Amino acid sequence: MSWRNLLHVVGAVLGAVGVAMLTPIVISVVYQEWSDILGFVGAAVITAGVGFTLWKVFDRPSELSTREGFASVGLAWIAIAAFGSLPYLLTGSITNVVDAVFESSAGFTTTGSSVIPDPGLLTHGVQFWRSFTQWLGGMGIIVLSVAILPLLGMGAVQLARAESPGPTPDRLTPRFSETAKRLWLVYVALTGIELLFLWAGDMSLFEAFNHSLTTLSTGGFSTNSGSLGAYSAYSQWVVIVFMALAGTSFALHYKFLRRDRKAYFRNVGVRVYLAIVIGAATLMAIATWGGSVESTIRDALFTSLTIVTTTGYGTVDFAQWIPALEIMIVGLMFVGGMAGSTSGAIKSDRLYILYEASRTDVRRLIHPRGVFVTRVGRDTVPDLIVETVQTFFLLYMFTFMTGTFLMAIIGSIAEPNVDMVSTVSAVASSIGNVGPGLGSVGPTENYLFLPWPGKLLLSGIMIVGRLEILPILILFNREVWRR
Repeated sequence: MSWRNLLHVVGAVLGAVGVAMLTPIVISVVYQEWSDILGFVGAAVITAGVGFTLWKVFDRPSELSTREGFASVGLAWIAIAAFGSLPYLLTGSITNVVDAVFESSAGFTTTGSSVIPDPGLLTHGVQFWRSFTQWLGGMGIIVLSVAILPLLGMGAVQLARAESPGPTPDRLTPRFSETAKRLWLVYVALTGIELLFLWAGDMSLFEAFNHSLTTLSTGGFSTNSGSLGAYSAYSQWVVIVFMALAGTSFALHYKFLRRDRKAYFRNVGVRVYLAIVIGAATLMAIATWGGSVESTIRDALFTSLTIVTTTGYGTVDFAQWIPALEIMIVGLMFVGGMAGSTSGAIKSDRLYILYEASRTDVRRLIHPRGVFVTRVGRDTVPDLIVETVQTFFLLYMFTFMTGTFLMAIIGSIAEPNVDMVSTVSAVASSIGNVGPGLGSVGPTENYLFLPWPGKLLLSGIMIVGRLEILPILILFNREVWRR
């Protein structure tokens, strides 16, 4: 393990984030919020200065190994969450360091949990920074760096594999840096299209811009304390469509735009993903039937998508629904969208592989001498992939249970005490990068009341969930640090 390699990558990523901190200055100038400019400049100078210094001093002497790729991604995201808090602190929008780190972690990991009771009271520059962090984290900061920083070309595959979600990264071109560029172009294009549709409705240009950033990233930060519930049915339907697109593999979007019109229909993952969304929405609509047919269907479909895709917007307070629906919502927090999307959680593709693998195991028990393979559609899933998915699932659930246990201890000694429903849903929401939970952390509430150890714990769980566990867990393996 080479520390020069690790710090070189961390420095390059921090440098890119530091430059990104200059972007909100444009918003501050437009709205004449002069007091924020110095804060953003200071945050950018500190972050970019540290980043470029590390990048230059620790010049990478060799290509990244796989373990260095995982380790550097884990360290980079921890650094991003820490330095991403500086704009909040230096503009005075958040004065508590732990709260600022929590908000930064929730932003970059696209979780959407917040310690800010009313985002509408923030300045426009800070509101934009919250949304921009989610947009950057959505497709992945490391993947962005691979796309725009040719100097990271060597080892790009290791970095992208360590960060990109899903059981099998879908490479569209022989060069991963070129693939990253194309996926980002699709990401930018869809963001721009949603912006135009939302602006055509009841949102201002600024509101439409922010919500398009946080929809495609499946982040869920809103400029309004009422989230999407504060806007018209038209805006909610637009967001429904783009949440569905954000939860779908961006590689499929690219193939479709390249005139492969059957790209979606051939993919089993799409059918599984839509079946989960529509099935959950149907149950929600039946259980909450009342009022107009359109509003009932819209609220059910919106809620199903916002949880499954881990976006975290709200149009209704689902924490007030019947207990059976609340249990289903917690279960949906573990699902997630497709592999290769910007959503978090386990991913519907993985769950389907687990389902098919269990069926294969049952056949082997019934017919011990038979030869059976796991299939997804017409494709055979190699045993190595099956084992990897099973390992990931076990690690995911172990992390969830450990996090819940630790959060329960913190919550039991805190003042005021945190109830178990809030504890379990907060951890499930954090590791799945969803945002709102149930109880005291429901869709109409926030995380401000939590004790500071709980906020730090959840911040770490957000990062673990966003990176799909391994890049963070590998940092605690002694063998990784041996030369």
